[in-house]
Amino acid sequence: MRNPIAAAFATVVLGVGVYFTNISFAIAEEVTLYKNPQCDCCEAYADYLRDNGFTVTVKPTHELVTMSREAGIPDDFQGCHLALIDGYVVSGHVPVTMVNRLLSDRPNIKGVTLPGMPMGSPGMSGTKTEAFTIYTVGEDKPSIYAVE
Repeated sequence: MRNPIAAAFATVVLGVGVYFTNISFAIAEEVTLYKNPQCDCCEAYADYLRDNGFTVTVKPTHELVTMSREAGIPDDFQGCHLALIDGYVVSGHVPVTMVNRLLSDRPNIKGVTLPGMPMGSPGMSGTKTEAFTIYTVGEDKPSIYAVE
C-alpha cells in the first residue's frame, strides 16, 4: 500500500471485525429441538432461534408428549415442541429474552415452558393479545418464571 496510515487503519478494522465475529460464535448455543413431524410453527421457532444466534438441530418425533413428561413437564404445561439447550429444557414458544435469561441466570430448575401455542409468540402467527406467562420446570409443580 502506498499510504501506511491507511494500511494500519485497514488492519485495525479487519482485526476488530474478526474479534467480534469470533465472539458471536463463542456465545452461540447449541439447541436440539424435538417436534411433531407435521408442525410448521415449530420449524418457525427453530428459525427464530437461529436468527438470534443459536445453532439448532431439529429432530422430528412422535414421542413428544412422553419426552416432555420425562423432562418433568406436566401435560397441561407442555408446549408444542421441546428444546434442549445447555442442560435446560425449553418447552413451547418461549421468547429468546427468556431463554437468554435462563442461560445467564442458571437457576436450579430443569427449564422453562410456555404452555400451548399462544398467538403472536415466536414462531406463531397472529398478534400478541396478552402477556406470555412462562413457568418453571422442576421437581415441584410449575411456578411462574416470568411474564412477558
